[in-house]
Amino acid sequence: MNLLERPEYNFLKTDPRLGKNIIFLTYGGSYAYGTNVEGSDIDIRGCALNSKADLLGMGQFEQVVDTETDTTVYAFNKLLTLLISCNPNTIELLGCKAEHYLVLTPIGKQLLDRRKMFLSRRAAISFGGYANQQLRRLENALAHDAYPAEAKERHIMGSCENTIFTFPERYRSFTPAQIRLSVAQADGGPQVVADIHMEQVPLRTLTGMVSELVEITRNYDKIHHRNKKKDDAHLNKHAMHLVRLYLMCLDILEKEEIVTYRAADHGLLMDIRNGRYQREDHTFDSAFYDLLNGLEKRLDYAREHTSLPEEPDLARIEAFQMEVNERVVRDEI
Repeated sequence: MNLLERPEYNFLKTDPRLGKNIIFLTYGGSYAYGTNVEGSDIDIRGCALNSKADLLGMGQFEQVVDTETDTTVYAFNKLLTLLISCNPNTIELLGCKAEHYLVLTPIGKQLLDRRKMFLSRRAAISFGGYANQQLRRLENALAHDAYPAEAKERHIMGSCENTIFTFPERYRSFTPAQIRLSVAQADGGPQVVADIHMEQVPLRTLTGMVSELVEITRNYDKIHHRNKKKDDAHLNKHAMHLVRLYLMCLDILEKEEIVTYRAADHGLLMDIRNGRYQREDHTFDSAFYDLLNGLEKRLDYAREHTSLPEEPDLARIEAFQMEVNERVVRDEI
């Protein structure tokens, strides 16, 4: 049976925001990267056009998330916004293996064919920020209960600051000076505290920013308590994704390519996932950190010497967005 024909995926047909509006569906996560193992979850990611009501009326559609099937389908306009910032979780959707696209309409193919218009030097910031977050989570988990509380808070603060740096790409009225973070004594111990200076900020903007920062803190808390064998598997998976992020970013900066399925790096990534670089005391050996140092230096060089522009081709992106949305309004799709 075709995967999407399974009963649990019926919502893809019955949800009025999806159905005929879907322009592509593809694998996400480990299946998309080629790093899946026995028992790996199947993630589905995709995009659906905004409706006429979204574009002209009071409809509001950004994404559909189905937790039972680990499926996320972005609205067309929302996806373009994320692609402009070279968001790693979405830019990878444009570089999957051809056979991994379970649905691909002519408009979906047009989007894939135009993927280079989204590439810019922003990739170094967005991918670097994600990689830094993975590294901080890894360091925090390795140190677990013995790690000083203040140092843990500084790790969290660093990841939050990286995310705040990217806020202007998603929240146009925001400037980084509006949120300043520090570590101070609060509620009986060291805590990340925020000085916030905002006036007339749209409520949806505020809730969006707060949600992103809350998610970072929640992720740290999830991985903080380990001591079980399965947690070592999680650590190795985090380490693997850290390296994968560097490699994907280097493809973008050095080759102007989005390579989601890591066939050339499969052996290295699976060695990391299978614990080759983890010692008996659960820490990682020097070879892993040598690998990271080499990737960081290569990324620094690529950032300075890439042929990519500073900004994505916004004029071309907007023209494509207007063309597609105009066809929706005219009922030509």
